[in-house]
Amino acid sequence: MAERRIPVDLVGDVLTRPEQTVPECGGRKVYQSRVRLGNRPTLLRVIVDERADPAVVVTVYQTSRITKYWREP
Repeated sequence: MAERRIPVDLVGDVLTRPEQTVPECGGRKVYQSRVRLGNRPTLLRVIVDERADPAVVVTVYQTSRITKYWREP
């Protein structure tokens, strides 16, 4: 998170109140929300391994390619 300059509190918000959760391969789950970092809208994705006890955040990243990852109901 530090290397990518993503605030810890923003990651916490996504983990506690994600706009979407998407299953990922390998038993992982993606918690994601559309956020504004700087002056542009981005998608903040938090990859979590929920098989671990307690669950482990594997990685966190932001992307401008919202439509690639966003799942419409």
